[in-house]
Formats: sequence, structure tokens, C-alpha cells
Amino acid sequence: MAKRQDTKKFFENLSGSGKSIGVLTSGGDAQGMNAAVRAVVRMGIYVGAKVYFIHEGYQGMVDGGENIEEASWESVSSMLQVGGTVIGSARCKEFRSHEGRLKAAHHLVQHGITNLCVIGGDGSLTGANLFREEWSGLLEELVQQGNIQMEAAQNNSELHIVGMVGSIDNDFCGTDMTIGTDSALHRIIEVVDAIMTTAQSHQRTFVLEVMGRHCGYLALVSALACGADWVLIPEMPPEDGWEEQMCQKLSESRSRGSRLNIIIVAEGATDRHGKAITVDNVKDVSTLTCDKEETKSRTYRCGNNFISVLLCRPGRMGVEAVLALLEASATTPACVVSLCGNQAVRLPLMECVQMVNCCWPSPYTFCSHLTQALQHKLHCFEQSPIHKMAHSIDLTRSSFNVAVLNVGAPAAGMNAAVRSAVRVGISEGHKMFAVNDGFEGFYKGQIKEIKWGDVGGWTGQGGSILGTKRTLPAKYLDKIAEQIRIHNINALLVIGGFEAFLGVMELSAAREKYNEFCVPMVMVPATVSNNIPGSDLSIGADTALNAITDTCDRIKQSASGTKRRVFIIETMGGYCGYLASVGGLAAGADAVYIYEEPFDIRDLQSNVEHLTEKMKTGIQRGLVLRNENSNVNFTTDFIYQLYSEEGKGVFDCRKNVLGHMQQGGAPSPFDRNFGTKISAKAIQWISKKLKESYKEGKVFANTEDTACLLGMRRRALVFQPVVQLKEETDFVHRIPKEQWWLKLRPLMKILAKYKTSYDVSDSGQLEHVTRIRPKKD
Repeated sequence: MAKRQDTKKFFENLSGSGKSIGVLTSGGDAQGMNAAVRAVVRMGIYVGAKVYFIHEGYQGMVDGGENIEEASWESVSSMLQVGGTVIGSARCKEFRSHEGRLKAAHHLVQHGITNLCVIGGDGSLTGANLFREEWSGLLEELVQQGNIQMEAAQNNSELHIVGMVGSIDNDFCGTDMTIGTDSALHRIIEVVDAIMTTAQSHQRTFVLEVMGRHCGYLALVSALACGADWVLIPEMPPEDGWEEQMCQKLSESRSRGSRLNIIIVAEGATDRHGKAITVDNVKDVSTLTCDKEETKSRTYRCGNNFISVLLCRPGRMGVEAVLALLEASATTPACVVSLCGNQAVRLPLMECVQMVNCCWPSPYTFCSHLTQALQHKLHCFEQSPIHKMAHSIDLTRSSFNVAVLNVGAPAAGMNAAVRSAVRVGISEGHKMFAVNDGFEGFYKGQIKEIKWGDVGGWTGQGGSILGTKRTLPAKYLDKIAEQIRIHNINALLVIGGFEAFLGVMELSAAREKYNEFCVPMVMVPATVSNNIPGSDLSIGADTALNAITDTCDRIKQSASGTKRRVFIIETMGGYCGYLASVGGLAAGADAVYIYEEPFDIRDLQSNVEHLTEKMKTGIQRGLVLRNENSNVNFTTDFIYQLYSEEGKGVFDCRKNVLGHMQQGGAPSPFDRNFGTKISAKAIQWISKKLKESYKEGKVFANTEDTACLLGMRRRALVFQPVVQLKEETDFVHRIPKEQWWLKLRPLMKILAKYKTSYDVSDSGQLEHVTRIRPKKD
């Protein structure tokens, strides 16, 4: 994010009055496109601009007529949960010609559209940039032909372009994740989870082909997420003789007791000679070369019919796209709005496209220039158990024993984190110990060695297989120290929520009295509440948000075709409003009540009036979310009764307390991969600290930097001493004192048609909330 400046511009000054914005989707459809379209339309209308749908992509622009339609606030209602793109997409050869672009320019001028938001792949964005470069020449030609007047050409002399990348392959440089990728991963993982029971029942090997002609992101990330045994991607052609290596590893896996094997193949996978590797090739190799009595292969091709997405990302990008168009000038280059960590950023469009083009000079050329996101995943893959298995690393034994435990409430992804820790720890040479039931099990001696095969199939399991409790260690320090002596534990990995954070702090503080706690210890955040200081995200929060969004979609659907209805939904999170706020943004909530943003009866009354006006526009339903500890007096029952009374004759109300279903079932792809990656890094840190602190035949570590929390700060995984995080923590309410997601709150209000304000930096990017509601007299 750009550095803050002394002079700030308020959003109200970025007026869209007199401007027209056209939004189109082009190329293949991708889940999440509708969320981006909705955000562009509502943000555009909010600033006073006219917004037009351009149906059927560039084909609709060339054909004109009814394909260019003015959008209203209500026309994008109820489209968040709809897959594909409701405004249509089509390949258009005619737009590639000069004549086709001339027709398109004519139709845009007829509607006064000089701002285009293009949602598509690199080809669509390249076409948009060419269109912009030719714009002045096209207008001159239209004037000469008598199709438009000179005055019209002068009034529409500048065309501004902003792009958003819609591609399930995640094959665009400059963004961590493209629109549609997350949904594609959900479908792939859904398929893998579904076939695993069959594979285990019959001891079979399943070979899956996933999309990705040039980019292996889907294949690689899904392989990490489901614990696949082998993966083939275009960026890393396997060495000659890979067939024998693969079958050897499959046989070794079976010899360790595994009843299933998963092989994932990207559709563009090739060998080092450019020969395509297909699922049929891999199936034949595994069937003919491996032990036939152990291995039976099946192929399964995962298409592009996806069903799940965290919709707040494309929504945020859509808002940023409108801000970029508002600030564009004649000299502003076309930009693409990308996702960088948890920030929406603007990057030069053609620089990103050129980086993509340099990656794939031909379909069969291996190139080391990979997209940013894939580079990160390749690094994770190189450190993962899959890669270590594939390259026959010698698992030499060390004298170090490392214990792993879960503390706090269960969170989806915990098991993936434990699996990663165990297998990476074993590959590093350590003996790994599992502690059941957190610190309570620790002091009771529920500790046993855990081996490679013991964690097979854990990646897709929800909850905590080890068991987890909220018990803190302070009362049991003597017994825990005794167990550390008995089992000769040299390091601790604690995976859990706020209790895990407090527990590591207590053990660290007890080092002066107990030498047993003078060992490296690291805490990995895993909680649906996402309330851990020192980390923007926690394992389990993404799965919880998916569960909340999916439930809200189902609840809203019950109002379709019936009378006007408002749903009051209570979410978990303690005093942390993360789930309610981000879930509300993803589900299209009309209001969200959280502890961090105080509210009173006047705010509640204002929200009721807002929903009353909304119902008059023809929209049949409203959605209100409340964080469970948002206010001690304004309970969910109180809000339900207030809305029911004040909405009489206009709408009725229903109340839902989501409860523990928010923890989700099977972990999302993000949580599986996040757990895998962060635990692998934690074990590598432990290995380093063990070597540094091993002196005179024993481990002794008592410095601040040997008791850390490993958290995600934007895009980086950072080790932070727990004692240094005290100042950042509100211990009474169990939340960080500053939380990054609070700056998303105005977006939710804007997209729900509330008047609000927020600061914009000199780059035009959202900085932080300045005022949520009008100040009271």
C-alpha cells in the first residue's frame, strides 16, 4: 500500500458525475466475475456515474444495440452467488480487426462511454489496451465517415481502461490469485475428497487431470492440498526415467501402509523433450509398470463447473477498478487491478501482459519465469513432503525430539498443519511426538511418537484428530516440565488459537524457574475467529467464511419468490468481528454489527429505515449479520424483535444462530495449503534453532527469539517473539489492538447503498476508515 501523505483526498471528492462506465466480461467464464461486475456497477452508481452492461463481451460492443444496456442498482441484486457471468461472454474474432474496433468505438460514443472495465484473461486485456491506443484515430475516422459529429469526438476524446483478471488457471503475472482460481481449487478438492473413499476401499491409484494448459498452479496447489503422491506440471517437466521413479514411490507408499495414491496431471504437462504427458499415459505407466496386484488406475478429468468462492476478493477489486477510472487522465497508462496479499493494488497492464507472454514462447518450452503466485507455491512444494519423497532424500535420524499439539477450539486445516509438521520434521531427521488434547493431555502424559504413515489422509479431515482443549499450562507447569523430561522433548510446535498464544507466553515466562522450557517453541495460528495478534490470517478462518457465505446464500434463497423478508444471522468470533464483516461483504449483507465498531439505537433505527426503503425498490430480502459479542445489550434476540416491530407491514424477520456449523467440515484449499506451508516453515525454524542452541550435549534456548509466533503479515510469513506482541494485544477482549480488515467495512456499506466516507491515498488506494456513520450532535 502506498505510504500515507499529509494531504488526503476524501472519497466524496472523487465524483463520477457526467462519466459513463462500461463493464464487460470476455473470454472464458470464471466464478467470481459476477461479484466483480456487481461491485463495479454499485460503486459507479454510488459516485454518480452511469454504468452500462456490455453483454457478450467484445462481441456485444461490436454489435451494439441491446447489447449495451444501462445498469441499475437493483439489476445486480442476487447475483453474488451465481456462477459464470450473467452479462455473458463470447470470443470475438471481429474485434481483432480494425473494422470491428471501429464499430465498437462508434457504439461506445453513442452511449458516451469513455471508461471501460474489462474482466477477462491476458488476451482480452491486450485487446482492450490496443483499443485504447487506437481510440483517437478511430474517432477521427468516424468523424470523416460522418458517423459521429466533431463535438462528440471532442467530448469522448479519452478512453480509460482498467482490467481485472478472470482466469481459473491463475496464469497472470502481478497478482497472487485471479478471479475464479479459488473456486476451481474447491471443485478439484471436492472431487479428490469424493474419490478417496473408493480409492481406500479398493487400494487404487487415481490419476486426475486438471486444467492449466500453460500454468500448473491448479495442479500444484491441489496436489499440496490433498496430499497427492505425484504431480506433473508444464513449468517443471520431469527428468527422463520419471515413470520408474513415480512407480517406485507409489510402491514405497503402499509398503508403508497407504491404501490409496493420488496423481495429478496438468493438461499442459510435458516431458523435457516437449512430448505431452496425458492422464492416459500416466494411467498406463502406473498399471503396467507398478505391481498390478496393488495398483489399479482410474482417470478423472476435472472441468470448469465450479460452485464455491469467497466473493469479497473480486468485490474489493471491482471497487478499486472504479477508483482507478475516476482518477485516470490522458497520460495515465491502462492498469490492471490485482490481489497482493490482502491488498487490492494497481499495476501497469501491458507490463503484466508482457511478463505473461515471455513465460510461454511456445507450448512446449520450459521457462523459469513463472507467475508470482506459482513461484511461492513451487518454493513450498520444494520444501514439502511430496517433493522430498520424490527426490529420495535420506531421512537420517537426529537426536532431537519435537512435540506437536493443538490448543484451543478446533479449526479446519489443523490436521493438514500437523501432517506437514510431522512429515517435514521426519524428513529433517527429528523424532516427532504427538500430544493429545492440548496442554491438558501434555501434563497427563498423553504423548506418543507419531510416524510418517500415521498422518496419511489427514489433509482433508476437518477439526482436530489429535484433540484440542482450551486448558492453559500455568497451573500445570510442574507436570508439563516432568513430561518434557520423561520424553526428552527438545522443541514445541503449538498449533491453535488465542489459548495457544497465551500458552506459549506462559511457558516462555516460566523459563526462569524451569530449564525444561528452555527449548525452541513456536506457535502457529489456527482459529476460525482470526483474532491472533501478529498474523493477518489464521488457519481455519477461510473455511469458516466459506461456511458462513454458503449458509447465507441458502438462507437468502428461501426468500426468493415469497414475501419480503429480513434475516438476522449471528456469527461466531468472540469479540473479533472478522467473520461477521468479511462474511457480510462476501454475502452482500445490508448491515453488520461488531464489537470493534460501536453502535447505538439510532444506528439500528437507521438500518431499519434503510431496509424499508430497499424493499420499496422491489428487492425481496435483506441480510443482517451480528457478531456474537458485538454488544452486551443489543443481543441477536433484541435486534430481531426490533426489526420485526419496526418492519411491520413492510417485511417480516427470521433469526438464525449459525453456531458451530461455522467451523465447517472439510478444510478449504486455502486452509489446507496455508496449514501445510506455515507448519513446514515452523519446523524448518525449529531445526535451525535446535542447531544453534545445542551445546554440550543438550538444548538450551532462553532468549526472546526462541519463543515465537509465526504469522502472515500481508504476503510474508514472519517469526515474532511472543513477548513483543504483548503491546499489540487487547487481552481482555482477546483481539489485536489493530486489525487490517476494518478498512473493508466501508466497502460493505457502499455496496449496500449506505452513505459513508473513507480516506484515499495519493495513489487512489483505500487507506483506512475515517467515518462510518455521521457524527451525532
